[in-house]
Amino acid sequence: MRQATLWLARHAPVLAESGLCYGATDLRADDIETRAAAEALAARLPRGLTVLTSPLQRCERLALALQGLRPDLVLQTDARLREMDFGSWEGRRWADIPRAEFDRWLAGFADTPPAAGAETVRALMERVGAAWDDWRASGADALWVTHAGVMRAALLLSRGVRVPGSAAGWPAEALPFGELMVLRSAG
Repeated sequence: MRQATLWLARHAPVLAESGLCYGATDLRADDIETRAAAEALAARLPRGLTVLTSPLQRCERLALALQGLRPDLVLQTDARLREMDFGSWEGRRWADIPRAEFDRWLAGFADTPPAAGAETVRALMERVGAAWDDWRASGADALWVTHAGVMRAALLLSRGVRVPGSAAGWPAEALPFGELMVLRSAG
């Protein structure tokens, strides 16, 4: 059975202070870093690949820069690839969020939203899981231009985990900006 390949690329660094919670906030990424990431990706990806991108501008700009360098790539926006929405934590510094709020979220990691108006990890996993299932069913290689949370969700899905049992089950791998992660799936 042929192994389909899924490349996942994280957007370039955003133009915001370090340590800011900005999951669903539509921040712009650094133009120079975006261009450098697009050039590096363009040299590594096979011809004719379908590129699915998060609708947030930090990802769309990278996908468009990549397509500008590689017109053979077919670009589509997929809202399922957007970053997790942290609700009322959006725009706050992570260091300013009280430890008790983190502890409450971590205690019920899959089904407790981190903050008012936030998305749950289960909801994130379900929407990324739907995109994952569509990719697997296609049997085609693809690139997702996306975010760290979506990449970690895809990593879990590649391991057969649809929802982590606890916060300890959430992947801790480093996911540098503008870098690729490669996953493979039988069939």
